[in-house]
Amino acid sequence: MNMVMRQILSAVLFSILITIIIAGTTFLAFPLKEWEGLWEVEVFDFPYLMVIVSAPLIIGMIIGVVYGWFWRRKLHGIDRQLNELVKGQKRSKFENETIQEITDIEKHISQLEEKINKQVELSQRLATERTNEREKSLQEVVIQERNRLARELHDSVSQQLFAASMMMSAINEGDNPGNIAIKKQLAMVEKMIHQSQLEMRALLLHLRPVALKGKSIREGVEELLAELTQKVPMTIEWNIEDIKMDKGVEDQLFRILQESISNTLRHAKADKLHVLLIERDELIIMRVVDDGAGFDVEQAKSSSYGLQNMQERAYEVGGTFKIVSIEGQGTRLEVKVPALKEGEGND
Repeated sequence: MNMVMRQILSAVLFSILITIIIAGTTFLAFPLKEWEGLWEVEVFDFPYLMVIVSAPLIIGMIIGVVYGWFWRRKLHGIDRQLNELVKGQKRSKFENETIQEITDIEKHISQLEEKINKQVELSQRLATERTNEREKSLQEVVIQERNRLARELHDSVSQQLFAASMMMSAINEGDNPGNIAIKKQLAMVEKMIHQSQLEMRALLLHLRPVALKGKSIREGVEELLAELTQKVPMTIEWNIEDIKMDKGVEDQLFRILQESISNTLRHAKADKLHVLLIERDELIIMRVVDDGAGFDVEQAKSSSYGLQNMQERAYEVGGTFKIVSIEGQGTRLEVKVPALKEGEGND
């Protein structure tokens, strides 16, 4: 039975009770001998007995309908708020509510909503913290595994390639009159070993990227380039200024440089490499130029993960990324980052 029917039934029963009271009072007021006269008494052209019976019933039904509809609307509003709260929707408010009980219920619903929101916020924060912890743990495991692979490759494959390269150089430099075709094949083998060494050095640079670890970017870049100068048969030049920048910017620029050098070692077949890191017109400019084979930039952008990675790193620090390459003439990579004053990067 819904609210309206209950209110109507209650009002009708109350009206019947009032009718009985009125009838009883009337019968007490009039002697039993005069009861027959009540049928002749009329009120508004209706018999008195019919009026005292039907009038309370009609009034009771009207009051029951109005009162039931009123409270049904109020309870429907409360149910709507609770339903919105369960579904996580924005809760609607009662407008111009004057009934103190309804106001108290809405106040308790608001307190419940605030408590649920705090619990949701806490749950999301805990989920984020757990995700960050898992990612950090996974990252540490990946770094350790990459370092292990890098050590094993350096201690085994890299050393064997170096030994094979030395042996092939000695064979080709020796005065061994023989078949010209064999000499060409040996020279080709030496070239393949040399290219494999470059590939290995680039792979090691990917697997175990050098971190700054408290050094400035100038110190880290110069140390990296000086080490490469000793290991690769390539003319490497650099112009690195001592620039003050946030650690986040330093790290991203250093990673971009590592990725660029790795690509040069693996694909460019370059003889010269020039690295520039300067500050001009409130911009930090890093430029890497080689005279290698070059490539089709538009084609590489859609398929090269390395280029996308470098571009994303530049965008993360609010910079721009530009690369120009001409096949047979080399590649030029340039990153520009706004040079913020000290403290601006943390605002």
